[in-house]
Amino acid sequence: MKIILLQDVKSLGKKGEIVEVNQGYARNFVLPKKLGVEATPKNLNDLKLKNQNDEKIAAENLAEAEELKALLAEKKITCTMKVGANGKTFGSVSSKEIAELIKAQLNIDIDKKKIVLKDPVKALGGYNVKIKLHPQVTAELLLDVTEEK
Repeated sequence: MKIILLQDVKSLGKKGEIVEVNQGYARNFVLPKKLGVEATPKNLNDLKLKNQNDEKIAAENLAEAEELKALLAEKKITCTMKVGANGKTFGSVSSKEIAELIKAQLNIDIDKKKIVLKDPVKALGGYNVKIKLHPQVTAELLLDVTEEK
């Protein structure tokens, strides 16, 4: 019996795959637990339409990420930090603070989890901050850290 999986099933396969299972296994386990549906022509057509829609949405998300990357490439954000007598800064600039600065200065909402910092920014100067907008798109934004007067 052919089944279209609605969820990932460890022993069978991933969501959206069409798998061949024994009739008893399908009727007693897969179908009652709503892990899959029978591969009828209507269900196969629905799966095909869903896959086409998912591909269209993925392409739109990729295009939006590319646009945002181009926008961020020409922008710059500025941050001020307190500095001690010997030029050493107090604290550091975290990804959360960078996300807040982007929201305040550029009016672009970016999740702090998408900001990639190898190390927290602990010194004055200019830094290129990587922002993972999409699995295939990574943008760079210039962060200028200056002394607070």
